[in-house]
Amino acid sequence: MNLMRETEIVDRIRSLARPSASRDVVLSIGDDCAVFRPRAGEDLVFTTDLTLEGRHFLMETHSAPDVGYLALARSLSDLAAMGANPAFCLVSLALPAPLSTTWLGQFYRGLLKLAKDSGIALAGGDLSLFDRVLIDVMCCGRVPKGRALTRAGARPGDNIYVTGTLGASAFGLATRQGAAWKRHLRPTPRLGAGTRLRELGVSSCMDLSDGLSLDLRRLCLESGVAAALDGNVPVARGASLEQALHGGEDYELLFTAPAPLKLPPSIDNVRVTRIGIATKGPAGQILLNGLPLAPLAFDHFHASKSKPARS
Repeated sequence: MNLMRETEIVDRIRSLARPSASRDVVLSIGDDCAVFRPRAGEDLVFTTDLTLEGRHFLMETHSAPDVGYLALARSLSDLAAMGANPAFCLVSLALPAPLSTTWLGQFYRGLLKLAKDSGIALAGGDLSLFDRVLIDVMCCGRVPKGRALTRAGARPGDNIYVTGTLGASAFGLATRQGAAWKRHLRPTPRLGAGTRLRELGVSSCMDLSDGLSLDLRRLCLESGVAAALDGNVPVARGASLEQALHGGEDYELLFTAPAPLKLPPSIDNVRVTRIGIATKGPAGQILLNGLPLAPLAFDHFHASKSKPARS
């Protein structure tokens, strides 16, 4: 088997990434650092996400383009939660030597397809050999100065909302078929909805990566509020309420808005559903139809080590 040298791989990635180039990235792949020139009157927001073989995907179930797409989608969803417009990303990838030819190229084709659709430039990264696939994607986004959405803005009396439907990814993982499985493989970061929510003036926001029961608790802890859910959780077709509450990896947006703020039924062509209200009470406490809702969603540091936690 003929393996490419690192310089050949870098040249190949640079060629693939060239269509996603941004005028604000004034120096990118091929140098020691990328150079990004921000615009006046904006803040830059940064996020990074690991995507690990055996934890977030399995080689026998996820194609190389699916893995590339997923790795970028996870970080783009964080930008959406901040109401940010994508600017650039850096991708660090470690993989076994046998994958350094065809698999690597297909990985970047999947990642760059989403990059093109999302308007984000691949500005650089790192490559290494390892016995499993390890991916770290860092994304940078831009927001008007002082306007980034955070988890800390909810106040008692604010309405609680989610975009889309919940539980599809968990249902897809359980069945590995149909539209739900496709959604698990290739979630859609709600970038357009996130920027629109910022413009509308919502009070807090985060993405639903680990599951509603845990992620809502995190938002409430940061805001110092409790939450009362009314049972109006939008469950995806085929999924159970348990999957919608605890399943995770839907990458929808969870947000709060002051009661006087009237929101449309859909934002950026994505359904919006009011699911409850922020209340006074012990920070992080969540009630569902008056009963305590335990945060049973995915937690990396409490997941079983005997099997992949996600796939």
